[in-house]
Amino acid sequence: MLRRHIEPLVRAALADTPVVLVHGARQTGKTTLSRHLVEATLGCSYLTFDDATQLAAASADPRGFLSTLGPCTVIDEVQKVPALFPAIKAIVDMDRRPGRLLLTGSANVLLVPRLSESLAGRIELLTLWPLSQGELSGRVERFIDAAFAPHVSASLVADRAGPPLAARILGGGFPEPLERTDPARRAAWFTSYLSTTLQRDIRDLANIEGWADLPRLLALLASRTSGLLNFSDLSRGLSMPLTTLKRYLALLEATFMVVTIPAWSSNAGLRLTKSPKLMVADTGLACHLLGMDEARLARDGTARGALLENFVAMELMKQATWSATRVRLFHMRTPAGKEVDLVLEDAAGRIVGIEVKSAATVNADDFKGLRALREMAGAKFIRGIVLHDGDTTVPFEPNLVAMPLATLWVA
Repeated sequence: MLRRHIEPLVRAALADTPVVLVHGARQTGKTTLSRHLVEATLGCSYLTFDDATQLAAASADPRGFLSTLGPCTVIDEVQKVPALFPAIKAIVDMDRRPGRLLLTGSANVLLVPRLSESLAGRIELLTLWPLSQGELSGRVERFIDAAFAPHVSASLVADRAGPPLAARILGGGFPEPLERTDPARRAAWFTSYLSTTLQRDIRDLANIEGWADLPRLLALLASRTSGLLNFSDLSRGLSMPLTTLKRYLALLEATFMVVTIPAWSSNAGLRLTKSPKLMVADTGLACHLLGMDEARLARDGTARGALLENFVAMELMKQATWSATRVRLFHMRTPAGKEVDLVLEDAAGRIVGIEVKSAATVNADDFKGLRALREMAGAKFIRGIVLHDGDTTVPFEPNLVAMPLATLWVA
């Protein structure tokens, strides 16, 4: 089993919190992680709502079902029984002993109103994304912490060991397809994964018609990854009503198929009025949806640039779950058209801007958007970084630096 970097966070949460929920896309390793924790914890038991009998029992009498559990229980795929959450609230209010329940789910409960309203103040939420590049190589990446440090660490040296960048993008982070060396077998896994997720997991969350529209929507979103989310344009392209499109997109986001990255503005009140960027949650899945292979990725510069930005965004999203520096991801686009691919903002409002470039060379013009961000952020601007496909870190100005993409996954 590959060690997951959020495991220490789960253990720490169980030590002082009654209920811990690990959620993430199906097949990211939630069951493997929870079973591993069960085996290491004396007296802890495991059950899953993929078991029809357990599902029926919990659905029929949620409060009674919980009363039969031991002092430490893992419940897998908990989103299948929404009625369980009010019952969990009730038992936690009566007894707040830590580590009572470890829940896992394939839906983002924060995006499902009937689930989230029972959780406030009683549960700790952790997200398990597909495997990061560091998890694949057995390293705990500290890029975010280094990016916010007073000086760029000399230890952040590009590591060219392991697969080339194109293979990392095409492979993504789902454990099972990464073990398959035959491209046809990988494609078969993704096809089955899409069918299962779209027809089973989304059905658990909402009773919708028109299942054939979901794969078309997801494929169109993959073709526009790293771009601004334009509902009107998508609605026209799919001949789909705007209300239906927004509902379907919310379901894809709730099941961790896609991710939206909000716009950054120095005026926090304007952030919600600006268009978010859209990312597919795994570049291996995005490449499958686009029919992308290594040869096409090499010759299609536009697709390569978009997928590379998607890849970097998701690596940072993964690292943000365990980095000591707690950050949120944004993007920036000024009315004058200056852009920054990714903006990291910590709890104190400090800013690091990141531009992603697929070429191996960097020049002063590549910092235009970062200079605009520096001006807007003022004293809160820590650093602007251009990530490139070269081998060396080169300072351009006191707080602007070019760094190899391969520094993303060094320890």
